[in-house]
Amino acid sequence: MKTLSQKAKYGLRALYALARKYGEGPVMVGHLAEEEEIPKKFLELILLELKNMGVVASKQGKHGGYQLGHPPSEITLGRVIRIMDGPLAPLPCASETAYQKCEECVDEKSCGTRIVMRRVRDAIALILDGTTLADVCRQVDAVKRRNKRRTKRA
Repeated sequence: MKTLSQKAKYGLRALYALARKYGEGPVMVGHLAEEEEIPKKFLELILLELKNMGVVASKQGKHGGYQLGHPPSEITLGRVIRIMDGPLAPLPCASETAYQKCEECVDEKSCGTRIVMRRVRDAIALILDGTTLADVCRQVDAVKRRNKRRTKRA
């Protein structure tokens, strides 16, 4: 099965950090790279790609850096992953956005593998397109609060 690339993992980590700072102004790349333990040069390339796709915005100068281009509640993981890694489908013939017929396929309409992989793609898209950066930040905060309470009781 298709796995997330390191680029997508780093991109998501950077976006979660920017989501937490949403409304506070731009964050310098160096600070973000250090805080999230992402190689700075790689992060610069990732943020440039996300900027070109309108996910983040940048500001030059002394108080410059990157910030989300939209509220965290409007940026879905599906959009980000498609930008970073391409289609969500595990096979090209199951893709909505980058469909390609498999060369070895005899009858695409009755291909059992395609039928199942379309269901896999639909399930993945349902979750990723229905999950925003704000949702993930809330979920992470909830886990941290639970862990903190458990630690206090122990």
